[in-house]
Amino acid sequence: MSDTAPFADINRHSEANKQQPENVIELYRADIYQKNTLILSDVNLSICKGEFVYLVGRTGTGKTSLLRTLYADLPLRKGECHIAGFDLRVVNWRTVPYLRRKMGIIFQDFQLLTDRSVADNLRFVLEATDWRDEKEILKRIAHVLHLVGISHKANAMPYALSGGEQQRVVIARALLNDPAIIIADEPTGNLDHQTSRDIIALLRQICLDTQTTVLLGTHDIYAMQQFPARTLTCINGKIEEGDKTSA
Repeated sequence: MSDTAPFADINRHSEANKQQPENVIELYRADIYQKNTLILSDVNLSICKGEFVYLVGRTGTGKTSLLRTLYADLPLRKGECHIAGFDLRVVNWRTVPYLRRKMGIIFQDFQLLTDRSVADNLRFVLEATDWRDEKEILKRIAHVLHLVGISHKANAMPYALSGGEQQRVVIARALLNDPAIIIADEPTGNLDHQTSRDIIALLRQICLDTQTTVLLGTHDIYAMQQFPARTLTCINGKIEEGDKTSA
């Protein structure tokens, strides 16, 4: 394959996205696997630009497997999935980095670089995604820290931050490349109720202000009650609309 192939793939995905701009995520008859085990079958769903969606389900029902499939950490073996203009049936090691630039991915355990400051954590991501202009790098770092309310923590080290502050840094990191979608896997799992509420409120506000789609995997019923939104449930090997966790 030639070195220009990834860009040809990107152009093809972009053209496909123009035809259906209202949906950021579309799955049709998709099967979701974890290694050789079928976790979810015949998944059919669509999520629109600017939509805030919870993904719920008991442990082991497929939430994380679905999210990992969406950001191409697990392969899509059967069915169709289009996300942020990319067709997951044809993405490969060359095009996955371009797909992930369209996403902000948030994990429960923060995954910050502990040997450098908040600002340098963000700089690392920007430089890894080909930002070179120093003024633009500083401007972008300042902007995302302002969005998440921790501009005053730019020079702090991760170990000096509370759990909530660390998760705000992670959200800032997710916003650096102006993503079409934020995928959050249990972002409040290590936080107390009040801090969890603050983080969900922040993600909701970002969704409203920037029209960034948010898909949030969670067990946090308290936060969901505080901020009701469309909910998808992983249950009995399927994805169903609504909160079916008590069924």
